[in-house]
Amino acid sequence: MTNNEQLPTNNAIAPIVVLGGGAAGFFGAIACAEANPSLHVLLLEKSPKLLSKVRISGGGRCNVTHACESAAQLIQHYPRGGRQLKEAFQKFGVNDTIAWFKQRGVTLKTEADGRMFPTTDSSETIARALEDAARRAGVQVLTRSAAEQIQPLATGGFLLTISGDGAATLGTELHTSHLLIATGGNPKSMAYDWLRTLGHTIAEPVPSLFTFNVPASPLRELPGVSVPHARVVLAGEKLQYEGPLLVTHWGVSGPAVLKLSAWGARRLHELGYHGTALINWVPTHTDETLRPWAQQFRLDNGKKQVTGHPQFGLPTRLWRTLVAEAGIGPETRWSEVPAKAQNRLLELLLRTPLQVQGKTTHKDEFVTCGGIPAAEINFNTMESRRVPGLYFAGEVLDIDGITGGFNFQAAWTTGFLAGQAMGARVGQVAASA
Repeated sequence: MTNNEQLPTNNAIAPIVVLGGGAAGFFGAIACAEANPSLHVLLLEKSPKLLSKVRISGGGRCNVTHACESAAQLIQHYPRGGRQLKEAFQKFGVNDTIAWFKQRGVTLKTEADGRMFPTTDSSETIARALEDAARRAGVQVLTRSAAEQIQPLATGGFLLTISGDGAATLGTELHTSHLLIATGGNPKSMAYDWLRTLGHTIAEPVPSLFTFNVPASPLRELPGVSVPHARVVLAGEKLQYEGPLLVTHWGVSGPAVLKLSAWGARRLHELGYHGTALINWVPTHTDETLRPWAQQFRLDNGKKQVTGHPQFGLPTRLWRTLVAEAGIGPETRWSEVPAKAQNRLLELLLRTPLQVQGKTTHKDEFVTCGGIPAAEINFNTMESRRVPGLYFAGEVLDIDGITGGFNFQAAWTTGFLAGQAMGARVGQVAASA
């Protein structure tokens, strides 16, 4: 949805300007326009496409949010920014998101793991709902339009230098009293220089939510094999996570790896994405419980071939690989397994070592930790504590969640609070004028 019609030539002022046509930008613009229908709300997107991340997320289904009963439960899924988000989620949380979309004709469903999607299983449903809501609220949306320069004015507000289609429509200069920045995250530090010039510091950006490259993986012949419950531990570090794990052509992926990468984003960056990942394929067991199990199983099943009878619900191909790595032959029976080989198998079940040598961005997730520090933002209104009239929402902030709909929930919440605050603030100024 774009609305590139020419404004009146004398209209060089838009009380509210939103930079960024993604989830947070749209939600903020809509919230502002609905809170104060008399306002002219202008949204600028520098690319030709709107809501591009919404459209491709969740494999094209859009993981809108995650079923959580409370803000306290919700913030447990944010490696950075959870503490600041707690009060924000109490004002606009998961139930508010569900209700917001329902009021606009979109019903969400909850899957077994808590992720929530539109019942249509199509991200276009979410994108259309946002575009339609913006259109009905009177938000003007301009694509191929960027703010090349932002100059705070001594009298209040900002002077924006506009380029692209926006310049042809609006002119090259635009004055606004309130500015919402929702331009998303960026992996390059220099991409935030324009925000530094406004007076903000930047938490250096590093990747989050990525998979592990293991060039010499003993599992290299098992791409596509998955385990519903495994534990991934980074050796020598206080980093571990449990969840589904997927073996890939290049290493390992799945929620357990992605979530570990999020919690350990900065530490893994410091390590150059090199280290040893220890995979526990039977996380309900420890050394103290697995060894007695093996002794009893061997007594009860001594005539069974080890390779031919996978245990713990592990995929056959994975079990056979672990057995072979332990040095146990394909015809060996449990009663014939040497003690050294049995101990090796138990060790591999609990701690298969994988030498991580790099990362790969997950195809559906491209999250960066870093950006505007949470301490520089008032999370009641999302207004800058350093620059009056300047607001932030979404991944441009140094807040990020693990995979599962949490980053979108942060976008909805911060966008909504910023939009509501801007609408109310301009209304108060107008009323006192």
